[in-house]
Amino acid sequence: MKRALITAGAAGIGRAMADGFDAAGFEVWVTDVDAGALDQCPDHWRCHHANAADETAVRDVFDQMDHLDVLCANAGVAGPTALVEDVALADWQACVSVNLEGAFLAAKHAAPLMKQAQSGAMILTSSTAGIYGYPNRAPYAAAKWAVIGLMKTLAMELGPFGIRANAICPGAVEGPRMEGVLEREAAAKGMTRDQVYEGYAAGTSMRSFVTAQDIADMAVFLGSDQARMVSGQVIAVDGHTENPDPKL
Repeated sequence: MKRALITAGAAGIGRAMADGFDAAGFEVWVTDVDAGALDQCPDHWRCHHANAADETAVRDVFDQMDHLDVLCANAGVAGPTALVEDVALADWQACVSVNLEGAFLAAKHAAPLMKQAQSGAMILTSSTAGIYGYPNRAPYAAAKWAVIGLMKTLAMELGPFGIRANAICPGAVEGPRMEGVLEREAAAKGMTRDQVYEGYAAGTSMRSFVTAQDIADMAVFLGSDQARMVSGQVIAVDGHTENPDPKL
């Protein structure tokens, strides 16, 4: 049976990915720092309590595997919402650690398994912030840009071994994490939460947020044989962002 590992797979976008690969017939492994969310996962999943930026914890999970077909390096945090001069170094480091180092560690430890099989797909979760930049979110935008650079390099290094790498760039995704972003950005800009929400939606061609399911559907496609020649690509699932920092 094909196997998929999703980091931060117990809730949000990661949970939707895990559900999607489960429905597609994969054996699902997930890691997450939220023990409560892991407890809500189906009994037939292999669930591991692990911080994606902790190499010891990550290595322990991969040491239990004899093969891996799809990696979804999905772990991420929003980081602070502040002007760059107001960002504390500790907050910068915490944001970059999970978003970038988490993806690096997952890829580092997945690569030997996939090389052994001469096949595999790595799917890294970046963001439209990694394409356009993101005012008041410097740590997050920098990390997500770097994730794309990591993905491009993985595609080049691992392609000769039959391994593909791609990045999905979600736009504004409905859910608790985005609600927190909306509230913090509203406070930083002196706006209401609804004004910020409307600004995000107005900045897309589709005039809408996306859902976790939209992201999961793309991940399952990229992990499938139908995408066997898709590699090194940055794929935005965002309703087409026209203006990454809409002014109301």
